Amino acid sequence: MSTPATTGEPRYPAGTSPAAIRAALLPEDVPRFDQDYRRALDVAREALSLTDLVETLESWRRIAWSTQSDPAAHRRMTEAAEHAQRTGEPPTGTGSWNSLKTELGR
Repeated sequence: MSTPATTGEPRYPAGTSPAAIRAALLPEDVPRFDQDYRRALDVAREALSLTDLVETLESWRRIAWSTQSDPAAHRRMTEAAEHAQRTGEPPTGTGSWNSLKTELGR
């Protein structure tokens, strides 16, 4: 029994193909997606396992969803996180976990 030839791309749930994820990202996130995607492909090739690739795409799918949900808010969140990583200071208007616990009386 022969297997029918497949044509085209595999069918993915809407918005979950690598191309769809990439297209939904902010322009400044695309290079990081490309880098992560290539790294995950390399790991898959070497390990003969798709686990890292699937996890990478799922993580970026969530980022794409957040981006499409509110691009301006996603950009502000990303900028605040990058600032905090670069300076070691929490984002403006936030406090430490210990401060929050104290404020809540815990």
